[in-house]
Amino acid sequence: MKPAIAKVAPVNMGYSAGYLATLFALCLAILVSWLPPWRAVDRFFVDHFAVWTAPGRSSLPITIIGIDEESFAALQLPWPWPRDLYARLLERLHEAGVALVAFDIVFAEPSTDLAQDEAFALAIERFGPVVLAADLAYVQSAAAHQWQRIDPLPLFLKAGAQPGLASVELDNDGVLRRMPLYADAFWRVIVDRFGARYPEFHPPIVPQDDMRLNYRGGPGSYLTIPFHKMLDPDRHLSMNWRDILKDNIVLIGRNTRAGVDIQMAQADAFATPFMVQTGEFTPGVELHATLVDNMMSGDFRRELPGGWGMMMAVVTAAISHLGMRRWRPVSATLTLLAVAVTLFAVAFLAFWQWLTWLPVATALLALVLVYLGQGYDAYVREQRQRRQIKAAFAMYVAPDVVEEVIADPARLRLGGERREITVMFTDLVGFTSIAEAMTPEEVATLLNRHLTEMTAIIHRYRGTVDKYIGDAVMAFWGAPLADPEQSHRALRAANEMQEAMHALRDEVLAEGGPELKMRVGLHRGECIVGNMGSEQRFDYSAIGDTVNMASRLEGANKTYGTGILLSQAMADALGPQVAIREIDFVRVKGKRQGVSIYTPCDSPVLIAATKDLLAAYRAGELGQASLACDRLDTLASADLIAACYRRRIEALRASGIPADWDATADLEK
Repeated sequence: MKPAIAKVAPVNMGYSAGYLATLFALCLAILVSWLPPWRAVDRFFVDHFAVWTAPGRSSLPITIIGIDEESFAALQLPWPWPRDLYARLLERLHEAGVALVAFDIVFAEPSTDLAQDEAFALAIERFGPVVLAADLAYVQSAAAHQWQRIDPLPLFLKAGAQPGLASVELDNDGVLRRMPLYADAFWRVIVDRFGARYPEFHPPIVPQDDMRLNYRGGPGSYLTIPFHKMLDPDRHLSMNWRDILKDNIVLIGRNTRAGVDIQMAQADAFATPFMVQTGEFTPGVELHATLVDNMMSGDFRRELPGGWGMMMAVVTAAISHLGMRRWRPVSATLTLLAVAVTLFAVAFLAFWQWLTWLPVATALLALVLVYLGQGYDAYVREQRQRRQIKAAFAMYVAPDVVEEVIADPARLRLGGERREITVMFTDLVGFTSIAEAMTPEEVATLLNRHLTEMTAIIHRYRGTVDKYIGDAVMAFWGAPLADPEQSHRALRAANEMQEAMHALRDEVLAEGGPELKMRVGLHRGECIVGNMGSEQRFDYSAIGDTVNMASRLEGANKTYGTGILLSQAMADALGPQVAIREIDFVRVKGKRQGVSIYTPCDSPVLIAATKDLLAAYRAGELGQASLACDRLDTLASADLIAACYRRRIEALRASGIPADWDATADLEK
């Protein structure tokens, strides 16, 4: 029995495998997200978002006094500078009405000239709210290796300065994104001191581990005045410098990027997300300004916990699975792009509008892995389907045809379609009577032997075996693949099948078996070809009048004693180069129009003699037709066509030729 090409089971199996592929992709994405290097992907997005959303300036009155290359050149003093310079600076800032001054400089060692320190301490005492940087240093000794805090000189603290720990915590890629959470962090002391003076501006914020810097821009985002200009502002600055600085928070720190103080600059400069854009480190004093700005504005960013990333990955995997389960490369790619753009847009919107750092990298990884997993699953299902198609069609289609179908499945349309094909019907003569004289095992052996040989020949000529009906074979050419040589191949197959039948008959007779004969009918015409049947089972088959005509021709061989009969459509398709012999003009039951029928013949003399017989018979010249029959007997004594016409001639002589007689024979079966 021919296998059906059922689609239901493979599809269900494919869906199950698709779910497993999605689940595996999701688990792999979550597993990868736990690896520390994967954080770099999230940081990549966050850094770019920070650059794109930065306003480029601060809205708060925060000013930086920069110890920069210009000031080094103007002052012509080696580092560290005399501390009376800082005292003069504080006097100018006090004159401007600055709200608070913070030095991002660690004054831990006394000067060689104590008068310098005393002058600075006096200026601190006069000014009031001053914050001085403290730092952490890693100390190695024979006794211990530890971090040691370095505070400002007690002289300055006694004068009223308050220390703030200026150390920061970098991510493992060396970029500063985190808020320092020390109890006396530099930014925290500044905010607290400012809030003590201006209670209405003191934000009630409790520092938390999920806080992240909200950068205003790259280096130079805050109003920065060179140190040396602030020592003589009336000369170097505009006339309204006092109004500009009034009530400002002023941070003083190193702002060198090159030149004489390059080593010092590198020691107090940090990588930020803006290195992607500017290629420059940001001075530490600007980072402290950003920290103060964020905490006073309350618009710092928050990083959601990793669980959010996993939840987004689960949702993304589910959505992408729904969009990709019926895998089509174009639609799956569009789904990939659509979901990726949506994730990117949501992450960007959250970062920009809601100040939330959304860990989206895991979801994007899940999306890509689901895409790859579904694509691989589709590939596996396609290969499995190809094997199923090959296994099914290999049972009744020529192997080279199967290979062509597998190479280009689009050429095989599952379902019915109208095609012009050549149909063959074969039948063993009197096989029912033969089978009655044999055991069931002998019948099966003989039948299988016969069908195996006939099928091999059909396949060799690229034919498709439609079905076995007992000892009969139905085959066709021209489907599933179009074949311009279909009729020629069908006729050559029929001739070779008869030759093989002769050899098989001789072998079976020699073994004491019955005499086997086979009849073949060939017709060409349009049929509906495809998978016919029910949703539970269907076979690749052909239906239509062409099939019926081929079956009638097979049975008509009995009338003419022929082994192969061809229709007029076959003769037209074969062309004049193929030697065939017209033997009658017949009308199939239920049809008004008659057709000529033919049988293969390689004898021009026999073809001509039959042509003379048909001409005389159709003209009603019964005497000439009788002589033509005698000639056929002489040329081919075993030929039974002459006997067929002789019976017709005798019947016409006996009854007379009817008035409406047209020499057309009716095929009843």
